[in-house]
Amino acid sequence: MSIGNSFDTDVDVDVDVDVDVEDLTDVDGISELIVYNDDHNTFEWVIQCFVEVLQHVAEQAEQLSLIVHYKGQATVKTAPMKELRPLKDALVDRGLSAIIQTESKV
Repeated sequence: MSIGNSFDTDVDVDVDVDVDVEDLTDVDGISELIVYNDDHNTFEWVIQCFVEVLQHVAEQAEQLSLIVHYKGQATVKTAPMKELRPLKDALVDRGLSAIIQTESKV
């Protein structure tokens, strides 16, 4: 008498995984928060936004606002993507033009 195993080795597994696509862009860690020049925000308002939102001292905020004005844009903060997202949203909510750019490693 022979006893055999009749186990099904072909098992289908269906797994649902939720992935935040933005988290995938944070693989290398550090990103840049970039603010662009515009024609409607005053220096005073931009400086105030940098101080209140980014926690920059007044002198740093003033220097960054001048760079934005004369060069058309400036990196105003570097940090992990997750830290920059709420800061960018707060600046945009205040009327500034801002994006987050992931630094590329060469």
